[in-house]
Amino acid sequence: MIPEGLRRELETRINEAEHPRECVVDVMYALQKHYGYLSDEAVQEVGSLLGMTPLEVDELATFYDFIYREPVGKYVIHACDGVVCWMFGQESVLHHLCKVLKVAVGETTPDGLFTVLPAVCIGDCDHAPSVLVNGRFHGSLNPERIDAIIEELRRAQPPLVKDR
Repeated sequence: MIPEGLRRELETRINEAEHPRECVVDVMYALQKHYGYLSDEAVQEVGSLLGMTPLEVDELATFYDFIYREPVGKYVIHACDGVVCWMFGQESVLHHLCKVLKVAVGETTPDGLFTVLPAVCIGDCDHAPSVLVNGRFHGSLNPERIDAIIEELRRAQPPLVKDR
C-alpha cells in the first residue's frame, strides 16, 4: 500500500498533467524508489492511479532498463554495452565485474549489495568503457579502477553486527 503522503503527491502530479498517462514513468520510478523495485503490487497501484491495466504498466516497465521488476541490490551497476564501450573493452569490464562480485549478469550478490545489469547505452561514450552505479557515471574503466570502485562502495557499508 502506498503511504498516504506519496499517494497525494502522485495524485497531484497526475491531476496537473494534460494527459495523466504521460506521468506513468515518473509514477513507476516513485514507487520503485519506495519499494526498492516495481513489485506486482506496485504495478497494480500504478495502473489504479493512472486508469491503466496492470498489463499496460508491465509492458512499459519491462521496456525501460532502469525500472526493476525484481529486487535488486543496494548498488545497481549498469554496464554499458553500447558499440563505443564495446570497442573500448566493455566485455572485459562486464566479465571483470561478474568475476569480482561472483555473480552472473542480472544477478545480485548474496549480501544484497550489488546487482550487475547491462544497459544499451548510458551516454558516456567519451569515457568508454563506462558503468553507472545508482545513476553515477564511472568511466575510462580497467580492472584496477573497477576494483577501487567496488572497494569504495563496500567500505561505505556499516559493519555487520552479529547477534550474541
